[in-house]
Amino acid sequence: MPMTDSMHRMAARLAIVDEHIHMENQHDLDAIMATFGPTARYDDEPWDGHHVGRDAVRTYYVDLLRALPDLRIAVQRRHATESVVVVEVTIQGHHRGVWRGLPPTGCPVRFALCGIFEFDREDRLVGERIYYDRATVLRQLGVFHEPDSRWGRVGTVLMHPISMVQIAWRALRR
Repeated sequence: MPMTDSMHRMAARLAIVDEHIHMENQHDLDAIMATFGPTARYDDEPWDGHHVGRDAVRTYYVDLLRALPDLRIAVQRRHATESVVVVEVTIQGHHRGVWRGLPPTGCPVRFALCGIFEFDREDRLVGERIYYDRATVLRQLGVFHEPDSRWGRVGTVLMHPISMVQIAWRALRR
C-alpha cells in the first residue's frame, strides 16, 4: 500500500519529535532549537510556565540543562494524529543546578511526563506542551511532604497557622 500525503506528514512529524528528544538527551541546545520552526513556544503546564518566542524557549532549556546536567528522557509511547504528536516519557536526572529558585539538592528525580508537540506547515515544531505531577518532582527533591506524614503535619502547622486555628475551632464546636 503506497503512503498517502497524510502518512508522509505523520512520519515527518514523528521524525522531528524523535530528533528533538534525541538532541535533548545529547544536551545539544543548538540542535534542540533547530527542531523548532521560525516561532517557538514551550508550555510547562504544571508550573503555568509559558515561554513564547525562540529566546524564551532557549532560556528555558539553558535553565533546565543546568539544573539537570545528566537529564535523560526515555520514550515509553508515541501517538501521532493529523495535528499533533503525543509522547509519554520518563524523565530522570540529578538536581545539580538552581531550578525555579531552588538551590541544587543533588537529589535524583525520576517521573512520568506527557508531551504534546504541534507543528507548522513545514512540519517543524511550533510548540511543546508538557504535563507531569509537580508534587512527585518536589517530593523527590525533598521540598514537599504529604500532609499526613510527620514532616507534612509539622509543615502544615508552621506554614498554615490560620488554617490550623480554624480546624481546631471547628473541632471544639463539635
